[in-house]
Amino acid sequence: MSSDVDSKLDSLISRIQSLSNGGGSGGDAVARSSAPATTAATTAAATVGPSASPSAGLPSPAPAGSGTAVAAANRPKVETLGKDGDDASESRPVARVASPMGFKPSRDEPWRPAEPADLASAGVNETLLEAIIYRFIRNIGEASGRRISDQVKLPFGMIEPMLTRLKMEQNVAYKSATTTNDYVYMLTENGRNIARGHMQDCTYYGACPVPLRDYIASVKKQTIEGQYPKKKDLMTAFKDLLINPAMLNKLGPAVASGRGMFLFGFPGNGKTSIAERVTGAFGKYVWIPRAIDIDGDVLRVFDPMCHELAMPELSTGLLDVGGFDKRWVRIHRPTIIAGGELTMDMLEVQSNSESNISESPLQLKSNCGTLVIDDFGRQRMRVDELLNRWIVPLEKRYDFLNMASGKKIQVPFDQLVVFSTNLEPKDLVDDAFLRRIPYKIEAENPPESDFRKLFEIMCKVVKIPHDQDSIDYLIEKHYKAVDRPMRMCQPRDLLLQVKNFCLYNDLPIELKREYMDFACENYFSVM
Repeated sequence: MSSDVDSKLDSLISRIQSLSNGGGSGGDAVARSSAPATTAATTAAATVGPSASPSAGLPSPAPAGSGTAVAAANRPKVETLGKDGDDASESRPVARVASPMGFKPSRDEPWRPAEPADLASAGVNETLLEAIIYRFIRNIGEASGRRISDQVKLPFGMIEPMLTRLKMEQNVAYKSATTTNDYVYMLTENGRNIARGHMQDCTYYGACPVPLRDYIASVKKQTIEGQYPKKKDLMTAFKDLLINPAMLNKLGPAVASGRGMFLFGFPGNGKTSIAERVTGAFGKYVWIPRAIDIDGDVLRVFDPMCHELAMPELSTGLLDVGGFDKRWVRIHRPTIIAGGELTMDMLEVQSNSESNISESPLQLKSNCGTLVIDDFGRQRMRVDELLNRWIVPLEKRYDFLNMASGKKIQVPFDQLVVFSTNLEPKDLVDDAFLRRIPYKIEAENPPESDFRKLFEIMCKVVKIPHDQDSIDYLIEKHYKAVDRPMRMCQPRDLLLQVKNFCLYNDLPIELKREYMDFACENYFSVM
């Protein structure tokens, strides 16, 4: 009887392999090599079934033995890679970085994480995953298997065997069954004791973390280096700014290099506005993990305060065929700006001693995007501290971070770093640092033609009718007569002064000479 079952099972698996591989002896060989393991898995499922069944009043979900066997037969090959310096015993199977079937890489989205086939190919730390499940159930009291699956962002079929094992160990119990062939799980007294111990170690119960090496591989696939945006890409990124062609010709090679630049010049000439839009010259989207697993330590990467979600559409219905690993999120290429509030702590891993959850530093969150150090030289930290911290990462393109456990990790330093300052770079840093920032671009005062053009543009934005006579009067009396330099921000600021004056005095919103005099008296009173 057993041999007949095995024979039929071998025939079924062989047929599946021949259909998926287009036929041939290769598929038969895979099926034959998978047969013993498949038979064992099926037998084990049949043995476990009765002992794991709920009380008599609850319906039993259909066993997943055959589905597990087919998944094992079709499991992708993995290679064992050890971390640098790790013992061979600490290595784990790592799936080759791949994209979902049917996904076409593009400049806007060069890579997408494929949905894992099993825990091994996903690089999941099963001990960490089990602890997360314990914490989640303890926090909310009870949860269905599919809700737990959604919480840890792994397919239900991958965590169902773990839930079954926890039930057999009497650490969780079935509270009820669901209409979707699932159970509602709750902790037993023994399970609550185990969960309390896990909560003392760490309070994290979010998405299952991604291995560090998978994150490093993803950065290499989505790096801004080597994209070399063209002039049309910069024109698109700066479409809402008025940039002098000479300035654009300087910016182009600096942005295309993907390395770093100094933007310096007088205040109000658009340095920050330019830096904020640089990322738009590269592709639109990148994928980042919600959290990273570093030998059991959890390092959060996704930050809603810094990253803008841009998730692809998900399928609806019971069967989720989204086609990507839900532990990752798609975001717009990040642009992270740090001004005078920047401190040394923000450039290191920040660990919470109560929750034991670590937060990634700014430079890690800005990988594959742009990191803007605004008002460089006015930070709460000394300039030489920042220079000493980044002098190696800027050249080598990797950084070292210290975890709370004492472990030191190497991570990519893959972003366009823009230092924006009103001061002369040579007055801030030494030659050694300037050498590592290859491009130094001055945001110069606009010529009169650009200044007039800005008034035309900003009149439409502020919604004030443009009046050439008032603009001529302003330039002659308040600029040329007193030898006042023109700045890119002044047309907008002066027009807003005029608009607010008209609104306050219940006057028609328009440009007049006397209104210009009032605006200049306020605006330039201490300048």
